[in-house]
Amino acid sequence: MGVAQRPGVLPAQFPDLRLSLVLGERALNVNGDLQTARRWYDAAYRQAEQRGDPIALARAALGLGGVWVHEHRTSAESEMVRARQRRALSLLDPSSSPALRLRVRIAGEEDYRAGGHAGILQILGEARSSGDPAAVAEALSLAHHCLLGPEHGAVRLELARELIGQAAVTERRGDLMMGLLWRTVDLFLTGDPHAERCLEELRGLLHEHAYLAVGYVVNAIEVMLAIRAGRFEEAERLAGECFDRGVAAGDMDATGWYGGQLGAIRWYQGRAAELLPALTNLVSSPTLSPIDNSYLAGLALAAATAGDRRLAAGRLARVRGRDLADLPRSSTWLVSMYCVVETAHLLQDAGTAAQAYALLSPFADLPMIGSLGVVCFGSVQHSLGVAALTLGEPDRAVAHLRAAVQANLALGHWPAAALSRYRLGQALALRDGAYDEAALAEQAAAAQEAKELGMVLPAVAGRAAGDRGPCRFRRHGRRWQVELGGRIARVDHSVGMAHLAALVANPGREILAADLVAGTGSPGGESVSAQPVLDDRARDAYRERLAQLQAEIDELEEMHDLERAAALRLEREWLVAELSAATGIGGRARRFAGSDERARIAVGKAIRRALARIAAVDPVIGEELRAAVQTGLRCCYRPR
Repeated sequence: MGVAQRPGVLPAQFPDLRLSLVLGERALNVNGDLQTARRWYDAAYRQAEQRGDPIALARAALGLGGVWVHEHRTSAESEMVRARQRRALSLLDPSSSPALRLRVRIAGEEDYRAGGHAGILQILGEARSSGDPAAVAEALSLAHHCLLGPEHGAVRLELARELIGQAAVTERRGDLMMGLLWRTVDLFLTGDPHAERCLEELRGLLHEHAYLAVGYVVNAIEVMLAIRAGRFEEAERLAGECFDRGVAAGDMDATGWYGGQLGAIRWYQGRAAELLPALTNLVSSPTLSPIDNSYLAGLALAAATAGDRRLAAGRLARVRGRDLADLPRSSTWLVSMYCVVETAHLLQDAGTAAQAYALLSPFADLPMIGSLGVVCFGSVQHSLGVAALTLGEPDRAVAHLRAAVQANLALGHWPAAALSRYRLGQALALRDGAYDEAALAEQAAAAQEAKELGMVLPAVAGRAAGDRGPCRFRRHGRRWQVELGGRIARVDHSVGMAHLAALVANPGREILAADLVAGTGSPGGESVSAQPVLDDRARDAYRERLAQLQAEIDELEEMHDLERAAALRLEREWLVAELSAATGIGGRARRFAGSDERARIAVGKAIRRALARIAAVDPVIGEELRAAVQTGLRCCYRPR
């Protein structure tokens, strides 16, 4: 196509074309307003095409690419922009600056779609040799975007550093903002303890003058930091605000990032199953990157958490494909692998767990961060530990999970630290026995941390949400240990806890409230006022059994059978407590005088208080007991 004007000079009789390009470049390079820039560049492209101006056409085609790779997500839009860029390139002198910049953009887009980086790195070298500042800056940023896999951390930092320096040559504000953003993201992705210093520098520049594309990413990082701090309500509010800013900036990731943020919050709240409908829709959204598998993996995890093993296994198989190793190493690869490992654990899929363990091992010291700092699921050590737990390798699991607790504390990720501690307790119990002191201590600490953060810890592997089995109560001195489906809650002794223990010990059998108050707990018996809590015969039988127990305990301890001795000691403690409760001053039998109605009221209040205490420690156990315990004149525990 022939043109009359000198290259790069727009004819004065077409001020609308010049204005469209100026406004597009200002929106993109000064304000980071992707949506407004696209509108002006689209107008400029159409005008340049009508006027037959190849230089203006190239500037408009370049501008349509935006600042990120793959900004146009639907097939129609993406192919239209690609065709425009190729047409503009075909009209240029191959040795010209606009031609080099277009080739940089095209190479970056093609590498990103293929999950590679060879093409963009090659043309980056060509741009450096050309001495074209704009081409170098654009190649540096696009290359960085194509190298967001976990293995490229050191290379990315060098690219970001070079881009910051190159911004002084181009004198484009957008180059400086992108260079500083990439450096900030890189520091977070590598778990650098000083990442927030760079974030603060970015905040300062944004305060001076907004740059919407970068400001949106900064907002997303702030959501991630709120989740790390366990401030879930604040994080959810910030996520909503972040979504609005993403839409205003014209960022196509706004919907996907909001879904990821909400997914992380719900996971730690124990509410991942609520996301099944939303995730089912989101995985089919054309706005998602073609190399992003994190939402499909998240859907598998949500299904597994909800107890839908068929859906979970199907979606996990889809993520895994022919070989899990073929999963593209994109910016969301680590998050995808986190979901894969947790899903495999819940499904007890040892094969997938083994593959994931091998793939993640080189990155043990990294945090599992998605995209540009959108979500964080703590240290890779956690997933290695969970994978080892799935494989039945408790020694290895303990080592990884201990490291995960420390790494998550260093990240300031309190929910991830609590979850790693909980899994560490499971690994210790698997290795050293369910009543190992270290295992119980870690599980108790995790339960306390979870309570303070408003978390609900996940179910034990292999059990569906509705298949926890019956509850068990064990008394240790002045404390009760409540067990359900591998979960443990420790609650101080109270009258209500004793009533619950009696009901749980007799599942499905009705016990009169009056009998619970009297301490007999005999199923279906008649209540009698002013009767002794234990008659003489019962007290004598208790004392005789106590003597037998002590002899058996002594014998078992001599044989070093500590597990059976501990079980008998629990029974002995219970009998001692029963005798103490049934004996008044001078060893006389304690009596209870009251009507059935008074017993019903007293037992109901005591049990409700006990349930509230249990729920405060572990909401899952509390909810299950509330649903399973019936109070009234006759009380009963009916496990679901």
